[in-house]
Amino acid sequence: MSDIQITCEDAANGGRYVTVVDGHEAEMTYSRAGTSRIIIDHTGVPEALKGRGVGKRLVEAAVKDARAEGFKIIPLCPFAKATLDRTPEWQDVVQ
Repeated sequence: MSDIQITCEDAANGGRYVTVVDGHEAEMTYSRAGTSRIIIDHTGVPEALKGRGVGKRLVEAAVKDARAEGFKIIPLCPFAKATLDRTPEWQDVVQ
């Protein structure tokens, strides 16, 4: 799964991280909470992609952007929260 391409579609109020793998689209949506935080509110991975690490890769993309752009992540989505909780090296961007 190291070869999947994730795109961030960003807008003033929020956006999404999205990828298409084997013809199936997976996404993680977020809302903006001011200028220094995003709220991850949903992660959707089709059944055909479950268990392949696609959801974790979407969260990882947000972590990389948070570090590069200096914002924090508030994970309201249960999947994103669980993934961040299980990954100690990502805690620097969690609020």
